Amino acid sequence: MHQLTKAITLLVVFVTGFHSGLAQAGNVKSWVEQEITLLIPLYEHLHSHPEVSNQEVKTAARIASELKSAGFEVTTNIGGHGVVGILKNGSGPVVMFRTDLDALPVTEETGLPYASSVKIESTEGVATGVMHACGHDLHMTNFIGLARILAKHRDEWSGTALLIGQPAEEVVSGARQMLEDGLFTRFPKPHFALAVHCDPGLQSGVIGYRSGFIMANTDSCTITMRGRGGHGAVPEICIDPIVQASQLILDLQTIISREISPLESAVITVGAIHGGTKNNIIPNECKLLLTIRSYSPQVRQHLHEAIQRKAKAVAMSFQAPEPIIELKEGVSATYNDADLIQRVLPALGEALGDENLVPAGQSMVAEDFSLYGRANVPLFMYRLGTVSPEKLAASIHEGTLLPSLHSSTYAPDVRPALQAGLTASTAAMLSLMPKTAVSN
Repeated sequence: MHQLTKAITLLVVFVTGFHSGLAQAGNVKSWVEQEITLLIPLYEHLHSHPEVSNQEVKTAARIASELKSAGFEVTTNIGGHGVVGILKNGSGPVVMFRTDLDALPVTEETGLPYASSVKIESTEGVATGVMHACGHDLHMTNFIGLARILAKHRDEWSGTALLIGQPAEEVVSGARQMLEDGLFTRFPKPHFALAVHCDPGLQSGVIGYRSGFIMANTDSCTITMRGRGGHGAVPEICIDPIVQASQLILDLQTIISREISPLESAVITVGAIHGGTKNNIIPNECKLLLTIRSYSPQVRQHLHEAIQRKAKAVAMSFQAPEPIIELKEGVSATYNDADLIQRVLPALGEALGDENLVPAGQSMVAEDFSLYGRANVPLFMYRLGTVSPEKLAASIHEGTLLPSLHSSTYAPDVRPALQAGLTASTAAMLSLMPKTAVSN
């Protein structure tokens, strides 16, 4: 009899929770519908007023104003132009949601009526346009929609919402800047951290998820091959650094093909080579600029050591001076916490429909969202589909490529993407901050 009573009790709990989840999913959809139309003008404003990394003055001010209007306690100028919004709502976990604020030095060519016409002079002194070509405008709009919903429906959750507007993601320094300025010491340290990232190859209305590594370690390296300059007509009395550099470019690729397991992911790209001034002069040196990508710490370390070994070996084979190798470690790989995803995924399925949740692939691009994970906060960054079904179908049928992130023609399918993103973001936050039951 006791076992039967226990079984019935568990069944009642399950059914009650199931129906409660469905009811909340229905509420989330309704709340999002109410916000979408009001959010579109905000999106268009942010899109047409982009600011590059570490110059997000007006963008940060607008985000801070929106958070204050929603009822958040707001602190500005954290780690530069970072914004922190806190909404305390009883006991419970602290859950962080991050958006990035910055745009790119790209001249927009989308033809949209609200396209950016902002112009700046780059750090290299070159005139360029500025564009939200990575979807940060959509991230920010989703972020503000989430803030409004959380503030309006406090009876549906319990805990502390920590909303972060982060500068300088595109130069992967903003997270570090905010952490060094006391993000997790001056403000409550979160139990979980969430973020969304636009996906230029995924259909709008769809959310992509993945446990484990989703974005890569990224490091850079400058190698200066040194020689002995002279006249191009007498190479026998010179040591040619350009030939050294040319050999090294090929040798570096054998690190990937012959030293790294085919089951691991790694990339070494030589993005620039600078050497010489004239066709008949052998220069004294030639510089190579590299980007290095990996996932595991072991592969990352192997790449660093192998690059130095290959460069020194080439120089030795030419009887040249040892090269100057400047290795700069960037950000670590972004790792999605499996337990956190399993906790959030059912809520996303209820709110969006399981058919709109798809496994996402890994990417060798980098994201400094990873640094919050290095501070021992479980992370979940999910992919937001931004391509209309019509464009996706045409691309497949015609065999043409869709515009990538950072492209001057990247234009998200805004309303459906925002609707899915805001639905997912709200459902995820509520699942991690359930309303505390009050006993009589």
